[in-house]
Amino acid sequence: MSRLTRRQVIGVVAGAAAGTALVGAATASADSASAKATAPGGAGGPAPFDEVFQGRRIQGGPAEGHAHAHAGHGTGYRVLVDGRELHVMQHGKSGWSSAINHYDRFETPLDAARTAVVTLKGAAVVPFDPTV
Repeated sequence: MSRLTRRQVIGVVAGAAAGTALVGAATASADSASAKATAPGGAGGPAPFDEVFQGRRIQGGPAEGHAHAHAGHGTGYRVLVDGRELHVMQHGKSGWSSAINHYDRFETPLDAARTAVVTLKGAAVVPFDPTV
């Protein structure tokens, strides 16, 4: 019959403590990233923006009354690149992505829009239609 040694017990306890600490740190990091991505005053969403980036006008804000926001396909946030809609999605606490950079995660929809502009290399955004 084998018995656990003190060294083995200490190793198991130290491993469990380290795992718990990593989970706590990851949760705190995700919470702070989520807090940074919201508008000042905790309005419940990212702050609106309107800027020119690499010669393209990027606008974003709440999608009040927007069809995609109510059909379960959107996030209630709308982003336009040169007046054409760039579909953005929020992935819980892990960040935002766009239809152009679907597999990448960004802290804010503005970051997703800027990266989409870089990826498009001057091409126009093709409207996203989830009903097709």
